[in-house]
Amino acid sequence: MTWLIPLLFGFFLMGIPITFSLGVASLLGLIIAKVPLLLVVQRLWTAVDTFSLVAVPLFILAGELMSHGGISRRLVDFAQALVGHLTSGLAMVAVVACMFFAAVSGSAIADAAAIGGLLIPTMIANKYHPPFTASLVAAAGTIGPIIPPSIPMVLYGAMTNTSIAMLFAGGFIPGVLMGLGLMAYAYYVGKQRGYLGREKRASLAEIAQGFVNALLAMLMPVIIIGGIISGIFTPTESGVVAVVYALILGRFVYRELAWRDITRLLYETGLLTGKILFILGTASIFSWLLTVQGVPQRVTAAIAGLNPGWIVMLLIINLVLLFVGTFIDTISALVIFTPLLLPLAMSVGVDPIHFGIILAVNLTIGMITPPVGVVLFVTTAIAKLSIREMMRDLTPMIGVLVAALVIITYWPGLVMWVPNLLK
Repeated sequence: MTWLIPLLFGFFLMGIPITFSLGVASLLGLIIAKVPLLLVVQRLWTAVDTFSLVAVPLFILAGELMSHGGISRRLVDFAQALVGHLTSGLAMVAVVACMFFAAVSGSAIADAAAIGGLLIPTMIANKYHPPFTASLVAAAGTIGPIIPPSIPMVLYGAMTNTSIAMLFAGGFIPGVLMGLGLMAYAYYVGKQRGYLGREKRASLAEIAQGFVNALLAMLMPVIIIGGIISGIFTPTESGVVAVVYALILGRFVYRELAWRDITRLLYETGLLTGKILFILGTASIFSWLLTVQGVPQRVTAAIAGLNPGWIVMLLIINLVLLFVGTFIDTISALVIFTPLLLPLAMSVGVDPIHFGIILAVNLTIGMITPPVGVVLFVTTAIAKLSIREMMRDLTPMIGVLVAALVIITYWPGLVMWVPNLLK
């Protein structure tokens, strides 16, 4: 059944949607293996019949409510007070604001759309090159699924029975590392191109006012992570807390959410959730078939037989995931490759939590690599550019994120420091 994998990639290259590619490849495999097709219904159901997955639509909805409820503007204002005076001031603000918003959205697309919608026009008006501006916001948007809460980490935790709370804890330092790398690069470019910050550094009073305005928004991740770690509620129940908090904040405190907006966001959340669950279901059939036929075991044994060691093994895994991320969306790649690559990582002693972070960072970098760089479509639309026009500025930023990935991969103590503190 190893032929199923190249067949699946063939379907991808033909432009067949991910869900149907998985479904057709799985169906052909089941027919050839003479497995009763009743299994299709069983696997579709069991794949999504997991309490942890209830968190997925909840965090999607919470992120949408936060995005449309006035949160992003307040976070941008606070970031402006903190770093707006530095070289490449607005670029610094964009990265810091994306890091703040990552802690309430869990989504790269929401991160780039919310912050980009506010800052891309402003940066362009202040003489920042449009390709640099759009590229930076897209690259900073990849921090969205790394700093908790994180939708990919919820899915990974549900698939592998790994603690979602520990995955969330493991995402803090890698997310900050990615942000600092992008800020350092933005500073370097600012020196070269003469991107100046605001003329006057914000006073302590302005910083304090910005903090107060953004405080309620920044309390959300504290409530979520604190509640999970203290055992007040589970990671799934934290999704409910996030939705209720975001709704109260956007509708009754900031008063920037209308009831008609909430109805539309519920509808959009339902559509996206349905897509994710359908992908999970068809990927579950595909993964089950490969496992029953012993494909992951044979691949693991073949690579382990080469005795590559953990350094080379993780290099191979990273190269595979970076390649896959260029043409498969994050959720699809996660559900397809986790069952294949996790055994390889564990065979050389990699902790499942550490591997989950490596996986998430790899696949979010894929969200800004053409041709399927979905975050790029958001920022190019705002900046009115083509992806081709962005590539010169985007490529070094991808390099910065890959450098952060190398540190995250080969310094497990850095990633595991916060989770180990909480154990």
